[in-house]
Amino acid sequence: MKKLFLIDAYALIYRSYFAFINNPRVNSKGMNTSAVFGFVNTLEQILRLEQPTHLAVAFDLHGPTFRHELFDAYKATREAMPEAIRIAIPYIRRMIDAYRIPTLECIGYEADDVIGTMAKTAEREEFKVFMVTPDKDYAQLVSPNIFMYKPKRMGNEMEVWGVEQVCENFQISRPEQVIDLLGLMGDSSDNIPGCPGIGPKGATQLIAQFGGIDGVYAAIDQLKGKQQESLINFEEQVRLSRKLAEIILDVPLNHQPEELVRQEPDHQLLNELFSELEFRNMLSKLPKAEVVVQKPVNPQGSLFDFAEESITAPFSNLEQHTYHLVEGEEARAHLIGELLKQKEFCFDTETTGLDPLMDQLVGISISFKKGEAYYIPVPSNQKEARQIVAEFKPLFDSETITKVGQNIKFDALVLSGYGLKLHGPIFDTMVAHYLIQPELRHNLDFLSEIYLGYKKIATSELIGSGKNQTSMRSVDLQTIKEYACEDADFTLQLKPLLEKELIDGNVTKLFEEVEMPLLKVLIEMELSGMKIDVKALDQYAVILREQIIQLELEITEMAGESFNISSPKQLGHILFDKLLLDPKAKKTKTKQYSTNEEVLTTLLDRHPIIAKILDHRGLKKLLSTYVESLPKLINPKTGRIHTSYNQTVAVTGRLSSNNPNLQNIPIRDENGREIRKAFVPRDSDHLFLSADYSQIELRIMAAGRIFTRPRQPKSTTSRWGR
Repeated sequence: MKKLFLIDAYALIYRSYFAFINNPRVNSKGMNTSAVFGFVNTLEQILRLEQPTHLAVAFDLHGPTFRHELFDAYKATREAMPEAIRIAIPYIRRMIDAYRIPTLECIGYEADDVIGTMAKTAEREEFKVFMVTPDKDYAQLVSPNIFMYKPKRMGNEMEVWGVEQVCENFQISRPEQVIDLLGLMGDSSDNIPGCPGIGPKGATQLIAQFGGIDGVYAAIDQLKGKQQESLINFEEQVRLSRKLAEIILDVPLNHQPEELVRQEPDHQLLNELFSELEFRNMLSKLPKAEVVVQKPVNPQGSLFDFAEESITAPFSNLEQHTYHLVEGEEARAHLIGELLKQKEFCFDTETTGLDPLMDQLVGISISFKKGEAYYIPVPSNQKEARQIVAEFKPLFDSETITKVGQNIKFDALVLSGYGLKLHGPIFDTMVAHYLIQPELRHNLDFLSEIYLGYKKIATSELIGSGKNQTSMRSVDLQTIKEYACEDADFTLQLKPLLEKELIDGNVTKLFEEVEMPLLKVLIEMELSGMKIDVKALDQYAVILREQIIQLELEITEMAGESFNISSPKQLGHILFDKLLLDPKAKKTKTKQYSTNEEVLTTLLDRHPIIAKILDHRGLKKLLSTYVESLPKLINPKTGRIHTSYNQTVAVTGRLSSNNPNLQNIPIRDENGREIRKAFVPRDSDHLFLSADYSQIELRIMAAGRIFTRPRQPKSTTSRWGR
């Protein structure tokens, strides 16, 4: 099958740029490389995953098009191109040349028209065509052999829209009806006016009833009121809008579909570009020669699975590595003996899930030498598992050997369930990087890429994601060995690099004397957990529900009608259409009134219903977030709640907690205090001690004689360091 992928250059460039807008990629020269990186990353995904036989990139050319001749204000509301994108365009064009991909463009026409013409031409020549774009306008072109290919963004998976998906998303019967839909409702992004007073819902209903704009005007007498009036008064504008929205299919192109055959990239040019832009990860993926790794023969016998294997080195800067599968008591004893001779080792655990106190251990990976690591599988039979893990107790009990890990708290909690406890010095690469760059990400994938130039094996490659996700227990041994050993190996390689940066940043003392000792304390705190009085919460839930019902009665009485208070749409109608509390009320992107807490707070003095609504929301949050949810989080093994304390989340240095968040339990009103009462000592031999310190930032302000009025704090605890 001939598969042609047509890429809308600017749609993808803008999407890539804004995907990183809150955390731009900037190289050492100060250049914002977000747009180039996102574009090339998407291109690589298409080449790798979709294997197109033919490929082209379409550009808009600078200057007016025939649409500007039809309508002067076409796209007049578009903001100027960001300077970072303007700088990126020449690099992206050079990238496309390096990949040896043809470009399609035509003076007086847009990329939509170029792609539309090529897609329909290729379809006639029995191609299967994929239009790579997030732009909804392209939906009008979709047919049984032409598809919209919407790239991944913001955690959302890639989507392919065929006829069925277009009709479902636009609520139409044929893709070409998208043209009529846009003609009626307009398109703010292109400044296509449409018909005033007819939005997406109204346009969809008209298309469903009459088939299209021609059908609407043929039956205009069947319509009534303002809708009919608006359609009659603005018929010329509606028909113009349809012309503006329609993609042209006869653009004079100087390429034919067969000429767009995919070619082998110019790897030398890509090497130069990736190096210039400092795309280390992409640079590492360029084809490498096949190398043969000869694993050494163990002189003391076949304790490990040593064998010659041919591997293709995936990274230009990844040295030949040797990862061992350690099975059997004798092999484990030999490994433990070697480890007891070391000054430090790195370890990582693989588990059946993400709850360290509930899920089972699947295996342990250990590394003490760069490029070499060992994987010890642990069986599902828990008696056998405990016996195997117990063999490593002398290693973890050692007070002199440094234990290195990435998010080592998780691994320590897992091992605690098997009778092991961390003794001696520890080094957590995640916490170290947090002290160095608190505002960045700290996961191993990110650290491996920016420090080592390595692209780690993704967890999803082993166990999938979403509904199809399986367990690490189901992964075959050879595959999980490579994955787990890579984690330990890479983490060990990160340690000296991060140690140097800790020294350069003058935070080594903080790391060694505060953060690492604190980490051990947090491990014990998480293991201890907290007991809650479930019976007391159940009783209080009854009281809260009664209060909520009473508030609902008072609110509906004030509104003069019954409505769903939790529905923003219905609430907005009551507050702004019926009670007219704010003639300038803002609407959200979904054309509904905004009724968030900030908006409601500004209306407090305009009607007593607002205070009741805010109280109603507060009580419902207490009920759902705490009273009903806390009992569900009790660990059946311990009978207690075990929150997770995070050292590496808040940029200010403050600890945070999640699942549940114990720092947000309210205390200022009676309802909040009732919830806190449900937290009780585990038995008569224990008690709660509550301690806090005066807000350090207020002391700093006083000492510095900064005479400004301090903002009212949002909580009773400091935002600053521990």
